[in-house]
Amino acid sequence: MKINWGTGIVIAIALFMGFILYLVYMMTTDSKFDHDLVVEDYYKQEIGFQDELDAQTNALNLSEKIRVEQSLEGIRIVFPEQLAADVNKGIVFFYRVSNKVLDFEKALQLETNVMEIPAAEILPGRWDVSVRWEDKNGNVFLVKEKITF
Repeated sequence: MKINWGTGIVIAIALFMGFILYLVYMMTTDSKFDHDLVVEDYYKQEIGFQDELDAQTNALNLSEKIRVEQSLEGIRIVFPEQLAADVNKGIVFFYRVSNKVLDFEKALQLETNVMEIPAAEILPGRWDVSVRWEDKNGNVFLVKEKITF
């Protein structure tokens, strides 16, 4: 049987369409290709974006900055002593870019002027660390750092 060029093109298109359908099927059913949204409540967070910018500006205007440091024991959040005495409440949020299941947050608890997160609680990889706190006057501050642990 002889196949002319028109039949060859139809066969090639059919094979290409079959290949694309196979890829779509594999990407939607295989768990290793699970990719999540950055955040679930994107629009809700977008509404509070100006508050976040204001909090970051407040932190940038401080005379002494807080430091997020990596050590063998884990991650240390170091507040200047004057600032630590003025902290009313706060939260430290660890955001894992590659997997939202690993995200976690901790209440800001300063022992003297340092908070330590043990290495046993942090998996190796890249983390976005956000430290948000409120002082006794009600001013909100936000510092964001990227850490590779």
